[in-house]
Amino acid sequence: MTRKPVHLALYDTWADWETGHATAHLALAGFEVRTATPGGRPVTSMGGLRARPDLALEVLRPEDSSLLILPGAAAWDEGDGLVPVARTARAFLDAGVPVAAICGATAGLAREGLLDDRAHTSAAAPYLAATGYAGAGRYVEADAVTDGPLVTAGPTEPVAFAREILRLLGAYDDKAVDAWYRLFHHSDPAAYTEWTEAVSR
Repeated sequence: MTRKPVHLALYDTWADWETGHATAHLALAGFEVRTATPGGRPVTSMGGLRARPDLALEVLRPEDSSLLILPGAAAWDEGDGLVPVARTARAFLDAGVPVAAICGATAGLAREGLLDDRAHTSAAAPYLAATGYAGAGRYVEADAVTDGPLVTAGPTEPVAFAREILRLLGAYDDKAVDAWYRLFHHSDPAAYTEWTEAVSR
Protein backbone atom coordinates (compact mmCIF):
# COMPACT_ATOMS: atom_id res chain seq x y z
CA MET A 1 0.00 0.00 0.00
CA THR A 2 1.38 3.40 -0.99
CA ARG A 3 1.84 5.79 1.89
CA LYS A 4 0.85 9.40 1.54
CA PRO A 5 3.67 11.91 1.96
CA VAL A 6 4.56 13.55 5.24
CA HIS A 7 4.60 17.34 5.00
CA LEU A 8 7.07 19.51 6.87
CA ALA A 9 5.97 23.13 7.13
CA LEU A 10 8.85 25.57 7.02
CA TYR A 11 8.96 29.32 7.60
CA ASP A 12 11.63 31.88 8.30
CA THR A 13 13.52 31.27 11.57
CA TRP A 14 12.41 27.63 11.82
CA ALA A 15 14.47 25.69 14.37
CA ASP A 16 16.74 23.41 12.36
CA TRP A 17 17.38 20.83 15.09
CA GLU A 18 13.82 20.00 16.03
CA THR A 19 12.56 17.82 13.19
CA GLY A 20 15.60 16.08 11.70
CA HIS A 21 15.26 12.82 13.63
CA ALA A 22 11.61 12.54 12.65
CA THR A 23 11.98 13.33 8.96
CA ALA A 24 15.12 11.23 8.46
CA HIS A 25 13.65 8.11 10.01
CA LEU A 26 10.27 8.56 8.36
CA ALA A 27 12.10 8.69 5.03
CA LEU A 28 14.04 5.55 5.94
CA ALA A 29 10.71 3.89 6.74
CA GLY A 30 9.43 4.64 3.25
CA PHE A 31 7.57 7.91 3.70
CA GLU A 32 8.16 10.68 1.18
CA VAL A 33 8.88 13.91 3.06
CA ARG A 34 7.82 17.10 1.28
CA THR A 35 8.32 20.68 2.43
CA ALA A 36 5.69 23.41 2.28
CA THR A 37 6.09 27.11 2.99
CA PRO A 38 3.72 30.10 3.10
CA GLY A 39 3.32 31.26 -0.47
CA GLY A 40 5.76 28.63 -1.69
CA ARG A 41 8.59 31.06 -0.97
CA PRO A 42 12.16 30.07 -0.05
CA VAL A 43 12.77 30.44 3.68
CA THR A 44 15.78 30.63 5.98
CA SER A 45 16.19 28.67 9.21
CA MET A 46 17.42 29.90 12.55
CA GLY A 47 20.79 28.40 11.66
CA GLY A 48 20.94 30.16 8.29
CA LEU A 49 19.93 27.22 6.10
CA ARG A 50 18.04 28.20 2.98
CA ALA A 51 15.17 25.95 1.87
CA ARG A 52 13.32 25.94 -1.42
CA PRO A 53 9.98 24.19 -0.80
CA ASP A 54 8.19 21.51 -2.76
CA LEU A 55 4.87 23.34 -2.62
CA ALA A 56 2.96 26.25 -1.15
CA LEU A 57 1.29 25.61 2.19
CA GLU A 58 -1.91 27.15 0.83
CA VAL A 59 -2.41 24.35 -1.70
CA LEU A 60 -1.72 21.53 0.76
CA ARG A 61 -4.81 19.39 1.42
CA PRO A 62 -5.16 17.12 4.45
CA GLU A 63 -6.39 14.26 2.29
CA ASP A 64 -3.07 14.26 0.42
CA SER A 65 -0.96 13.90 3.55
CA SER A 66 -0.07 11.40 6.28
CA LEU A 67 1.10 14.09 8.72
CA LEU A 68 1.84 17.79 9.05
CA ILE A 69 4.96 18.61 11.08
CA LEU A 70 5.35 22.11 12.53
CA PRO A 71 8.78 23.07 13.88
CA GLY A 72 9.36 25.86 16.32
CA ALA A 73 10.49 29.28 15.11
CA ALA A 74 11.06 32.72 16.54
CA ALA A 75 8.31 33.84 14.16
CA TRP A 76 5.68 32.00 16.24
CA ASP A 77 6.11 34.64 18.95
CA GLU A 78 6.60 37.66 16.71
CA GLY A 79 3.22 38.86 15.48
CA ASP A 80 0.54 37.08 13.51
CA GLY A 81 2.53 36.01 10.46
CA LEU A 82 2.14 32.29 11.14
CA VAL A 83 -1.57 32.34 11.98
CA PRO A 84 -2.35 30.81 8.55
CA VAL A 85 -0.02 27.91 9.41
CA ALA A 86 -1.96 27.26 12.62
CA ARG A 87 -5.17 27.37 10.61
CA THR A 88 -3.75 24.74 8.27
CA ALA A 89 -3.11 22.61 11.35
CA ARG A 90 -6.76 23.09 12.34
CA ALA A 91 -7.87 21.88 8.90
CA PHE A 92 -5.71 18.77 9.28
CA LEU A 93 -7.01 17.94 12.75
CA ASP A 94 -10.60 18.60 11.69
CA ALA A 95 -10.05 16.08 8.88
CA GLY A 96 -8.54 13.53 11.28
CA VAL A 97 -5.06 13.85 9.77
CA PRO A 98 -2.23 13.99 12.34
CA VAL A 99 -0.30 17.12 13.26
CA ALA A 100 2.99 17.19 15.18
CA ALA A 101 4.08 20.49 16.74
CA ILE A 102 7.23 21.22 18.70
CA CYS A 103 8.47 24.25 20.65
CA GLY A 104 7.01 27.55 19.47
CA ALA A 105 4.58 25.79 17.15
CA THR A 106 2.72 24.61 20.25
CA ALA A 107 2.09 28.25 21.14
CA GLY A 108 0.68 28.81 17.67
CA LEU A 109 -1.70 25.90 18.18
CA ALA A 110 -2.62 27.21 21.63
CA ARG A 111 -3.56 30.61 20.18
CA GLU A 112 -5.66 28.82 17.58
CA GLY A 113 -7.56 26.99 20.34
CA LEU A 114 -6.28 23.59 19.29
CA LEU A 115 -4.86 22.68 22.71
CA ASP A 116 -7.90 23.66 24.77
CA ASP A 117 -9.34 20.13 24.80
CA ARG A 118 -6.28 17.97 24.10
CA ALA A 119 -3.51 16.73 26.37
CA HIS A 120 -0.29 18.46 25.35
CA THR A 121 3.13 19.69 26.37
CA SER A 122 5.54 22.44 25.30
CA ALA A 123 8.67 24.22 26.48
CA ALA A 124 7.01 25.07 29.80
CA ALA A 125 3.51 25.58 31.14
CA PRO A 126 4.01 29.35 31.73
CA TYR A 127 5.09 29.75 28.10
CA LEU A 128 1.76 28.46 26.85
CA ALA A 129 -0.19 30.23 29.61
CA ALA A 130 1.12 33.53 28.23
CA THR A 131 -0.90 32.89 25.05
CA GLY A 132 -4.12 33.22 27.06
CA TYR A 133 -5.36 29.84 25.91
CA ALA A 134 -7.98 27.83 27.77
CA GLY A 135 -6.15 24.51 27.89
CA ALA A 136 -3.80 24.96 30.84
CA GLY A 137 -5.56 22.17 32.71
CA ARG A 138 -4.59 19.72 29.94
CA TYR A 139 -0.87 20.55 30.12
CA VAL A 140 1.33 17.52 30.83
CA GLU A 141 4.88 17.66 32.21
CA ALA A 142 6.43 15.18 29.77
CA ASP A 143 9.06 15.06 27.06
CA ALA A 144 6.40 14.57 24.38
CA VAL A 145 2.66 13.91 24.40
CA THR A 146 0.31 12.27 21.92
CA ASP A 147 -3.42 12.84 22.18
CA GLY A 148 -5.29 11.27 19.29
CA PRO A 149 -3.90 12.75 16.07
CA LEU A 150 -1.85 15.46 17.82
CA VAL A 151 1.79 15.22 18.97
CA THR A 152 3.43 18.01 20.98
CA ALA A 153 6.92 18.41 22.44
CA GLY A 154 9.27 21.02 23.83
CA PRO A 155 12.40 22.38 22.12
CA THR A 156 14.83 20.11 23.97
CA GLU A 157 13.04 16.91 22.97
CA PRO A 158 13.49 16.30 19.23
CA VAL A 159 14.16 12.59 19.83
CA ALA A 160 11.05 12.08 21.95
CA PHE A 161 9.12 14.10 19.37
CA ALA A 162 10.31 11.73 16.66
CA ARG A 163 9.49 8.70 18.83
CA GLU A 164 5.87 9.78 19.12
CA ILE A 165 5.63 10.46 15.39
CA LEU A 166 7.14 7.09 14.45
CA ARG A 167 4.66 5.35 16.74
CA LEU A 168 1.68 7.37 15.57
CA LEU A 169 2.31 6.63 11.90
CA GLY A 170 3.27 3.01 12.51
CA ALA A 171 6.59 3.61 10.78
CA TYR A 172 8.12 0.81 12.86
CA ASP A 173 6.72 -1.59 15.43
CA ASP A 174 6.81 -0.73 19.13
CA LYS A 175 9.89 -2.85 19.85
CA ALA A 176 11.85 -1.11 17.12
CA VAL A 177 10.75 2.36 18.23
CA ASP A 178 11.70 1.57 21.82
CA ALA A 179 15.17 0.43 20.77
CA TRP A 180 15.55 3.44 18.49
CA TYR A 181 14.68 5.82 21.34
CA ARG A 182 17.09 4.16 23.75
CA LEU A 183 19.82 4.39 21.14
CA PHE A 184 19.35 8.02 20.13
CA HIS A 185 18.16 9.47 23.42
CA HIS A 186 20.04 7.42 26.01
CA SER A 187 23.05 6.36 23.90
CA ASP A 188 22.41 2.79 25.02
CA PRO A 189 24.90 0.63 23.06
CA ALA A 190 22.78 -2.49 23.55
CA ALA A 191 19.93 -0.78 21.74
CA TYR A 192 21.87 -0.60 18.47
CA THR A 193 21.69 -4.35 17.88
CA GLU A 194 18.06 -4.44 18.97
CA TRP A 195 17.23 -1.58 16.61
CA THR A 196 18.97 -3.06 13.57
CA GLU A 197 17.48 -6.49 14.20
CA ALA A 198 14.00 -5.05 14.67
CA VAL A 199 14.05 -3.07 11.42
CA SER A 200 15.56 -5.91 9.39
CA ARG A 201 12.66 -8.25 10.10
